[in-house]
Amino acid sequence: MSPQKVVISDQLDRTLAEAIAECEHDKVFVLADETTVECCLPVIEQFECMAGAKRITIEATDTHKNLASLSHVWHDLSEGGATRHTLLINIGGGMVTDLGGFAASTFKRGINYINIPTTLLSMVDASVGGKTGINFLGLKNEIGVFNNAKSVILDTEFLKTLDTENMLSGYAEMLKHGLINDAKMLGELLSFDIEHPDLEQLKRMVAESVAVKQRIVTEDPTEKGIRKALNLGHTAGHAFESFALKHNPVLHGYAVAWGLIVELYLSAIKTGFPTDKMRQTVRFILDHYGKMNITCDDYPTLLELMTHDKKNIAGIINFTLLGGVGDILIDQTATKEEIYEAFDFYRES
Repeated sequence: MSPQKVVISDQLDRTLAEAIAECEHDKVFVLADETTVECCLPVIEQFECMAGAKRITIEATDTHKNLASLSHVWHDLSEGGATRHTLLINIGGGMVTDLGGFAASTFKRGINYINIPTTLLSMVDASVGGKTGINFLGLKNEIGVFNNAKSVILDTEFLKTLDTENMLSGYAEMLKHGLINDAKMLGELLSFDIEHPDLEQLKRMVAESVAVKQRIVTEDPTEKGIRKALNLGHTAGHAFESFALKHNPVLHGYAVAWGLIVELYLSAIKTGFPTDKMRQTVRFILDHYGKMNITCDDYPTLLELMTHDKKNIAGIINFTLLGGVGDILIDQTATKEEIYEAFDFYRES
């Protein structure tokens, strides 16, 4: 993959103008969803560098991260006269950057794109690392490609537009980064008041969180080895998320937080993760994210959903577990009985 520049910006107008200038282009399109059109797009449409940019709007929420929305973007690019030299700017949360990145990667066999993430989740997770894609047949990110944006521009001023639920959704990925990094980072995350955040402190923490992901992605861009560390909480988390899509959809970060409970328990019983750190993290998650109600009758469905995880090998469910904070153990397995025991722990916590 081509390298990706990540810029934490204090002057969005200048940063975006520089990013656009670095991409040879004949036309500029900007993709946003209905929420971003109202809350965030007006900020950049007034910039001189955006003069003449054509707007593409899709419906909001992850339920529209699908083939229909992707086709709509392709259609508007084609009808708007986009060529192989056109530039697409994606402004929004992870749904927009994932889908927009995939649309750009496949239109005319690939056009350049820039991501401007506007949610905490998209800043620390979805916009960094070159993963693009859509949901398909009720499965998260089932179709997609690895392809880096030319630039990712982070401006934490957009976080002022976020509600608490969406802040918490992104914060779950930051918790994951703390768990796979070191105890100091995790300790600050567990003591930070995310529901009444100090935005200056959060800006520094976002930079640290992005640096953890960038370091891992640079070492393993196509997920052959250590990049699987970023899957912590996601094998169970994606199962929760896909399960919820069929009943009452939940934000990605909430599902990841619940997945962390399951996989930290597996880490405690299988790879020696300290139970005090597990319980401290689980308590933070329960206090802030609550729980999705499941019963024992739901276990087979959740287990079946876990078998669709893209990191599985030969149908065997593949976990990233921890021996301790920062002690990453990839390609771990668990028996059906151990997984059900972890679901029991989740339900009874």
